[in-house]
Amino acid sequence: MVEAASADAAAAAAATRTLRWAGRAGYLRGVPRAAVIASVGSVAKAYVSLLNTTTVHNADALHRLVSSRPHGTPLLTVSNHMSTIDDPFMWGFKGFPITDAKLARWVLTAEDICFRNVFMSYMFRLGKCVPITRGAGIYQDHMNEALEVLSTGGWLHSFPEGKVAQDHQPIRRLKWGTASLIVRAPVTPIVLPIVHTGFDKVMPEKSFFGRRPPLPLCGKEIHMIVGEPVDFDLPRLKRAAASMPQDTSFERKGWPTITEDDLDESAQRWLYQEMSDKIRSVMEGLRKTLLSLKQP
Repeated sequence: MVEAASADAAAAAAATRTLRWAGRAGYLRGVPRAAVIASVGSVAKAYVSLLNTTTVHNADALHRLVSSRPHGTPLLTVSNHMSTIDDPFMWGFKGFPITDAKLARWVLTAEDICFRNVFMSYMFRLGKCVPITRGAGIYQDHMNEALEVLSTGGWLHSFPEGKVAQDHQPIRRLKWGTASLIVRAPVTPIVLPIVHTGFDKVMPEKSFFGRRPPLPLCGKEIHMIVGEPVDFDLPRLKRAAASMPQDTSFERKGWPTITEDDLDESAQRWLYQEMSDKIRSVMEGLRKTLLSLKQP
């Protein structure tokens, strides 16, 4: 009882600190959200469509799923993470409805960066951002917020690498949070991979006296490629996970059992790793394809 009460108190404190109420669709009839998304979206579109040169391959696949996927079907986009402006700038290419608050994505964001004070929390909440606490695990309360987005058929974006990387190396090992959301969602989301390059030139980590520039740079080339949905045979994967021998070599985190499938923590670890490896493989394939398309 004491542990449950402490957990509830911690969840309530987190919701208060990160102003969850400001992210609700009905807050002030949606006017503040619409204003923030229209403003930020316009800036992103100006930088991506006018001040830099952007090429997007297979953009129609993203546009179609954002604007006209089956009702109640959630969309989960995943991409590499090359700069602090990837989102929202990656949605600023020509023809994409970035300024439409109703169509705009929800995105997982680092709490320690985007929710550092009340003003930032308020603005990022209005921008449809879900805070994620680093190191708090895949069953933290904020992940339940992300799950709610998928549960209502919304669009959620994730950077499963978990951090910015500007060294142009292969896609890194993915965090398990994205895979856990796919498994836990009441309706399996459409998982759409995206890979991009160039945002590291628009907002380099170390170029302005060893720091990021005060404003995004102009005159750079941005390239994006949208893949095809990643298919998961979840019933088969869950059966395989349930049949795996118990792995006692890891430190248990106290994850809840997925009751409908009787998947304990060991089985979940195997399942999330298998799914993450598949997503990473698809993203790496897109990265190589994008590199070949950039060749003169």
